[in-house]
Amino acid sequence: MRRIKHPPKLPPRPLDGHKGLFGRVLIVGGNMEMIGAPVLAGEAALRMGSGLVQVAMPAAVLAAGLSVVPELIGLALDESNASTEKLLEAADKADVLALGPGLGQSPTTGKRLDALFRLAKPMVADADALNYLSSLGTWPKSFAARAVLTPHPGEMKRLAKLIGRSDVPQDEKGRIFLAAAAAEAFGQVIVLKGHRTVVTDSEKVYVNHTGDSSLSKAGAGDVLSGMLASLIGQGMAPFDAACAAVHLHGLAGEIAGKRLGRRSVLARDVIAAISDATG
Repeated sequence: MRRIKHPPKLPPRPLDGHKGLFGRVLIVGGNMEMIGAPVLAGEAALRMGSGLVQVAMPAAVLAAGLSVVPELIGLALDESNASTEKLLEAADKADVLALGPGLGQSPTTGKRLDALFRLAKPMVADADALNYLSSLGTWPKSFAARAVLTPHPGEMKRLAKLIGRSDVPQDEKGRIFLAAAAAEAFGQVIVLKGHRTVVTDSEKVYVNHTGDSSLSKAGAGDVLSGMLASLIGQGMAPFDAACAAVHLHGLAGEIAGKRLGRRSVLARDVIAAISDATG
């Protein structure tokens, strides 16, 4: 497996560019108890350079989410089949999907995820999208997406059962081996989060060396999902986008930690530091 030592450069940003050139992201997530997760992901995608970011959330909480970041486009969902059709139409228009931030479980969650996974689209699968995949017992044969899976160790432990593993090593060599085995079995890019995050497509591997405990707060993973989806939407290949996103996410966390102290950084502070990390 080839070791990648440095993350790739970001896509060019022409002076005469318009929002249609920089990617349309659709984020699917949120529930009554987790309004903030998809909003954080959406704001991070905008800060990372996306031209248009749409958040598909339950109708009951959508207005609250949009009031925090009014630059986001909303898609109100309920449990009806009509809402599922609206969601699939929005997914068709998007350049990349980010599934899972604060998604929770509802009667329609699995059905909608199944339908989205069948789309031959680039996507980021995180949080409850990963938990749903783990619950299936085997990797779905109908999965057509070109995905980046972004599990933390707990989510990786559940996913690893799909390849006959029950543990997540803590040493770097073991983490690389497990992530590569999952990437090969699923045919997707794996981002195994944690100290020294591992990115692999089973043929190449990148071990990140930015980031510290400034990122050890709820919402930090949602920020990474938004950053990663943004870069894919701007035209980067999934593996390259994952390498760049984890590097810049860690760097933004370090910058926020220096400003505020590692103890006090919130996920929104990491978003605020993206401009300095990319500058």
